Amino acid sequence: MSLTPLDKSAIRQSFDRAASSYDHYAVLQREVESRLLERIEFQRYEPEMILDLGCGTGSASHALAGQFKYANIIALDWAPAMLAQVGSGGRTSPESVAGVSRLCADMHTLPLAARSVDLVFSSLALQWSYDLPAVFCEFRRIMKADAMLVFTCFGPDTLHELKQAWRAVDDLPHVNDYPDMHDIGDELLTAGFREPVMDTERLTLEYPDVMSLMRELKGIGAHNVASQRSHGLMGKTGFQKMLKAYEKFCRDDRYPASYDVIYGTAFAPAEGQPLKTAEGDVATFSIDALRTHSRKNRGSL
Repeated sequence: MSLTPLDKSAIRQSFDRAASSYDHYAVLQREVESRLLERIEFQRYEPEMILDLGCGTGSASHALAGQFKYANIIALDWAPAMLAQVGSGGRTSPESVAGVSRLCADMHTLPLAARSVDLVFSSLALQWSYDLPAVFCEFRRIMKADAMLVFTCFGPDTLHELKQAWRAVDDLPHVNDYPDMHDIGDELLTAGFREPVMDTERLTLEYPDVMSLMRELKGIGAHNVASQRSHGLMGKTGFQKMLKAYEKFCRDDRYPASYDVIYGTAFAPAEGQPLKTAEGDVATFSIDALRTHSRKNRGSL
């Protein structure tokens, strides 16, 4: 999977700055989140531990707490200011808020015990990963056997209108790259996940002008965080050139912005299922699992 590298610190800073405005602008994010929640609405099992990865201001965390009343919900986000908004009033204490525990951590190195999570829920967070294979390996490590992973992320056609408009200005990245559905599926299989199911849908929002779109992207923290982006201020001439190039997409005085939304589900493998690495397949067992397996084999003789 070859994407424009992301600036790790810029991602965190961008979402921290957008924490207070996020809920006002996150209309699309709430719609996608709602559609993902519907996909687990009729699950028959009762998970004990649920991880809401990339929880933002916590709306999905509280929805999950309402749906699975006996589960422990971990609302995890990397941006402290965003995480502080979880719960009414933006309280900042680390303890549980309405049955939801908050955890500030990087998705690439999750501070959770191995085989401790029954359900991983993640809506529109994975596209901010700078190393998606590492994230899936962490998911596999913390998930119990047969635990469910459900997620959404943006695909490569997201904001293609804005990308094309910026190309009229220069060749620098102005809009982040997003992963392809098939590449994500391949990475899930490489990490040993079972029964991955992927699908996509195109959602298009319309704006009265391009500046409204730009304000919304800033308001949710979706800045350009490509490592190779220009760090200087965009001149007025260049910005006006982009706005003019966007005009070709205008229909009936409305300016569209397309979002390619990827939905995915998969199940964690049983302990010992090989993980594909550059050195070959590697199987990992806990000592307790080997003892249990050994006792079962002796009992069948």
